[in-house]
Amino acid sequence: MLELDDVREAVAPVSEVARRTPLERSYTFSAMTRADVHLKFENAQRTGSFKIRGAANRIRRLTDAEREAGVVTASAGNHAQGVALAATRAGVEATVVMPETAPISKVKATRNYGATVELHGVDYDEAQARAHEIEAESGQTYVHAFDDEAVMAGQGTIGIELMEALPTIDTVVVPVGGGGLISGVATAVKGIAPDVRVVGVQATGASSVADSLRKGRLTEAEQVDTIADGIAVRGVGERTFPVIRERVDEVVTVTDAEIANALVLLLERGKTLVEGAGAASLAALLTDAFDVDADETVVPILSGGNVDLNLLTTVILRGLVDQGRYVKLRTVLKDRPGALDDLLDILTDERANIYAIQHDRTNRDVALNAAEVELDLETRGEEHVEALLARLREAGYEVDLLV
Repeated sequence: MLELDDVREAVAPVSEVARRTPLERSYTFSAMTRADVHLKFENAQRTGSFKIRGAANRIRRLTDAEREAGVVTASAGNHAQGVALAATRAGVEATVVMPETAPISKVKATRNYGATVELHGVDYDEAQARAHEIEAESGQTYVHAFDDEAVMAGQGTIGIELMEALPTIDTVVVPVGGGGLISGVATAVKGIAPDVRVVGVQATGASSVADSLRKGRLTEAEQVDTIADGIAVRGVGERTFPVIRERVDEVVTVTDAEIANALVLLLERGKTLVEGAGAASLAALLTDAFDVDADETVVPILSGGNVDLNLLTTVILRGLVDQGRYVKLRTVLKDRPGALDDLLDILTDERANIYAIQHDRTNRDVALNAAEVELDLETRGEEHVEALLARLREAGYEVDLLV
């Protein structure tokens, strides 16, 4: 099993490629949770995520023959970029298989870091199967995204950094996909300070670790469904699972809506851009997914910041909807002059800001002397939305809330 000495041995090779990322106290999230919250900004890492650490350590350990043959891997994006950059720095050719659904920004970045990219399959597991085919055909060394002790040890260097920078840590919160990050971090943290609590966080749509722990054996989901593509893995690794079972205190889950809300709060209040997987750890803290005492020192690891811009737009909108700051509603007006003005007067009185408005007389579901109106509105919270809807209904409008 992976041990603290393995992680310590990884510090030197990792430091040749990766940077030591900031660890900063968040006054905003400390006030919101009454805990002493410090954020570990792995989204500021080279390639935009922690994955460069494990990739650098694994590639550094290649034999001369393996270096000559090159490496191959599979990844939804972050591990791909880590392997691409680490291999390029080491003068090793890299082939990366990515799911066809991988964000285009991550595909482009992986190619820019010097790897050959092949798109295959609907998710990580199908991409991995294709990568193993290439491994057999070409003789390249397969660099696993998480189920490799050298990779796990490289990721664990985060834990050493945490304990050096903040020895008083009570709880570390770690996003979990296949388990490479949390295995390494738990090994490092528990090896230095056994009383530190390690909490893993998965998305509810990809919760194989939590399920495996409940059943006491490895399980695999038939499919994954989450906006957090960095942790969208069907099953935990054979090497990572025993470490998680022995050294991780608790694994909890968060919904996509909770992840989206944390991402929006990090943008707005923390001035920090993270991807869905990177926001999962903070989402668990903000939603009380695990117990936290007042003034407990908690470190959520923001594992990455490589978010696709199209997804980011959707996530921000979802976050605003959940906070009651954006609504879309529909109503029907009498098709007469001034009817729309009357509606807009109410919106003005209630100080709702109009993003968009659509006025449709041709909808067959309304009367010939009526018009359907859809409105996208900026609002100030759930209470404001309720007050606005009440005012409209009191005025006789039948209102449907669309989002």
